Amino acid sequence: MSRVITNKPEVLVPAGTPEKLKVAIDYGADAVYIGGEAYGLRTRAANFSYDDMAVGVAYAHEHDAKVYVTANIVAHEGNTDGAGEFFRTLRDIGIDAAIVSDPALIEIAITEAPGLAVHLSTQASAANYETLNFWQKEGLERIVLGREVGIAEINEMQKHTDVEIEAFIHGAMCIGYSGRCTLSNHMSQRDANRGGCAQNCRWKYDLFEMPTLGDQDSEIKADEAFSMSAVDMCMIEHIPDLVEAGVNSLKIEGRMKTVHYVSTVANVYRKAVDSYCADPDNYELKPEWVDELWKIAQREMSTGFYYGVPDQDDELFGKRRKRPQYTFIGEVLAYDAEQQIVTVQQRNNFGVADTVEFYGPSFRHHQQVVADMWDDEGQAIDRAPHAMQIITFHCATPVQPGDFLRKQK
Repeated sequence: MSRVITNKPEVLVPAGTPEKLKVAIDYGADAVYIGGEAYGLRTRAANFSYDDMAVGVAYAHEHDAKVYVTANIVAHEGNTDGAGEFFRTLRDIGIDAAIVSDPALIEIAITEAPGLAVHLSTQASAANYETLNFWQKEGLERIVLGREVGIAEINEMQKHTDVEIEAFIHGAMCIGYSGRCTLSNHMSQRDANRGGCAQNCRWKYDLFEMPTLGDQDSEIKADEAFSMSAVDMCMIEHIPDLVEAGVNSLKIEGRMKTVHYVSTVANVYRKAVDSYCADPDNYELKPEWVDELWKIAQREMSTGFYYGVPDQDDELFGKRRKRPQYTFIGEVLAYDAEQQIVTVQQRNNFGVADTVEFYGPSFRHHQQVVADMWDDEGQAIDRAPHAMQIITFHCATPVQPGDFLRKQK
């Protein structure tokens, strides 16, 4: 008789906007994390107002999903002003937990907003079971591990603690320890630890000599000269290790990413987690899951610190060795099954004779060649070149509103 997994982990997906929140949940997220208009580390994201949060929570709870709010800044003097009211409002809206790193903000959330669950942010660099137990005694329900923690360490932690563990499994990795970096502060006058990171580590750098007359001669001739840009994390090939290690929540990075990214990663990890937990003894990694992740814009991928300390192969110094081959081109608005006509809102240029791929929740896919196309006035056209243009064309395979389209570059 096949084993049954009783500790099925949550798939936690980023939602940088209300649209992405809905997409993440539709495509399989058990929970999403969002940012409010204060105390978060993504000030450039389209963060949620209280009204947005209320609408998002209602949608999530209708679909048996949860919503967490990041409040993970490093607080300087004055930054905690109003925090009590902020956390109480989150609680009253129905937010399922706040993700916090600063001890002062943690204390405020616990004492001034009783009933609101608090999770420790990865910014706090929790990397041993004594730390996990300390924060559990302080009243926290879940610990988001530092990204420097490996699988072997998680297995050891589980012998000494029963607090919930959340771990990043996919997305961008910061070159600074657990995201704590001051490059942006020094070079761009933007505080990375209070939401202003300029991602200076992703910039291209050059090396110069300084001869006696002060001339500058470049010493690096590479087309793309990066000095310290980490590749992205991807653990799709190691879902069994994560589940067997007892990780309660599998967290995907990317609140600044597109709906194409959000829908794709949610779809893939939902399918993989469900497949393993349903029949772990006969589980097989499907090549199409890995291929699917390469259809979205990202850097090269590695397993980060899970199986050892990253080396030079886990940094991007020059040209990418592999690039995504697909472009996101549209969203399905409606489908007429009788006429076999699909209505699409265009997101990137495509047209007649292009091979397009439709995909939707539950890992539904099909490809077809666009044989005809009409604009919203019923006029025949060859291409849809205008952003957000509404177009229709024949589609023999049934699709659903909320499905997306992409094409190979």
